[in-house]
Amino acid sequence: MLLWLVVAYLVISIGIGLVAATKVHNARDYIVAGRNLPMYIVLAMVFATWFGAETVLGISATFIDEGFRGLISDPLGASICLVLFGLIFARPLYRMNLLTLGDFFRVRYNRSTELILSLCIIASYLGWVGAQIAALGLVFNVLSDGVVTMNQGMVIGAAVVLLYTLFGGMWSVAITTFVQMIVIVAGLLYVTWLAGDMAGGFNTVIERAAADGKFEWLPSLDALDMLAWTAALLTMALGSIPQQDVFQRVNSSKNERIAVWGTTLGGVSYFFFAAVPLFLAYSATLIDPGMVERLMDEDTQLILPHLIVNYMPFAAQVIFFGALLSVIMSTASGTLLAPSVTFSENILRGFIPNMSDRQFLWSTRITVAVFAVLVTIYATSTETTIHHMVENAYRVTLAGAFVPLAAGLFWKRANNLGAALAIAFGMATWLLLEFTVPEGDVEPQLIGLVAAIIGMLIGGYLGPQSHHRPHAGHHRAAAATHHVAR
Repeated sequence: MLLWLVVAYLVISIGIGLVAATKVHNARDYIVAGRNLPMYIVLAMVFATWFGAETVLGISATFIDEGFRGLISDPLGASICLVLFGLIFARPLYRMNLLTLGDFFRVRYNRSTELILSLCIIASYLGWVGAQIAALGLVFNVLSDGVVTMNQGMVIGAAVVLLYTLFGGMWSVAITTFVQMIVIVAGLLYVTWLAGDMAGGFNTVIERAAADGKFEWLPSLDALDMLAWTAALLTMALGSIPQQDVFQRVNSSKNERIAVWGTTLGGVSYFFFAAVPLFLAYSATLIDPGMVERLMDEDTQLILPHLIVNYMPFAAQVIFFGALLSVIMSTASGTLLAPSVTFSENILRGFIPNMSDRQFLWSTRITVAVFAVLVTIYATSTETTIHHMVENAYRVTLAGAFVPLAAGLFWKRANNLGAALAIAFGMATWLLLEFTVPEGDVEPQLIGLVAAIIGMLIGGYLGPQSHHRPHAGHHRAAAATHHVAR
């Protein structure tokens, strides 16, 4: 019965997404919803950027195992990223009226920079979208009591998300996410309230977690520990700034004020609401410590689903799994669309510059389908945890893309040579250390970031000053066709 009610919810979500697809008349509607989204929808979409599988299943399990020290990257780093993007990056990027971040790298630097960094951004999404697909597989496996295997569940979940994202693009993402956010907030608060009562009350759970050292989050005074802590924070806080899905949500806003404050408030909301699944997970250690201990050895991501199935009334089970599917689908749809748009706009169109708007729209839809297949294959073939899939996604963009983006927006001496050296130094250093010293004392991507900064400084002072400046109206497409000469 529970499984069929959840299936019904999925059908409703698909229906909402397909209705929203009727608003898509051209590529601009598909990619940025015609830049027509109001504050409440933008805030919901930004909140959903990271409130996905890793928040409910991944970081909640990490909290039981490691406490706050294991959550420096997410939710702390993720929230800082969204707030920084809203307060610092959203305004100048929104004014440029672009479709993708790849467009920024072309306008500010050159085609080579656009191509390389677009590939980096696309690659970073493999782990992120894979995490959502893996979580869908886990949910279907638990709901069916093992009848549906993890891999079969991943395929089913990927097909559901693909169906409405394929046709509706950002309009479907926006409308379904808003509805799903209502389910998420109401559902998780209700289930957490029930779990708190079962565990002996809110104060009891907090006091036990504090006594167990779960709220300790600062690094020790040891230099290596401080570097590891900083690397975890910066990988998410800065590495996820040059991400297409964050930019796409900002760029879909109706006006500049919504772009800035919808993003900022979405980041703040995410930070505080991420505490809900943490509380819920720790309640499980008081309600059934034996189950938690057993699953810590098997798969910590199963702790919450098993708690709900074994201890919650039927109505709470329906609400929880409906909310869980909502958070996964809202994140998966946006993160599936983002790399697909980047590929069609910044890779494919670069080699086929005279595509019509209709051809570009369909090439983007085909790319969405292909990327969905690729991430499903990845998710079914890896044993990496959901939390680590997400953490690993931002290493490439921290080492390669963050410095060219930040310098290009805010440093007038940033030029083509600086961008090339930043990418070369950052990526080469990161990859070299990643493969030769994978268990080193300092995270490779942090050293890659420093190398990228050095490369940008050398190029900025030694190379010719660039004549490209980011300003309003730089878009590959003029009003109707969305094309800019390369």
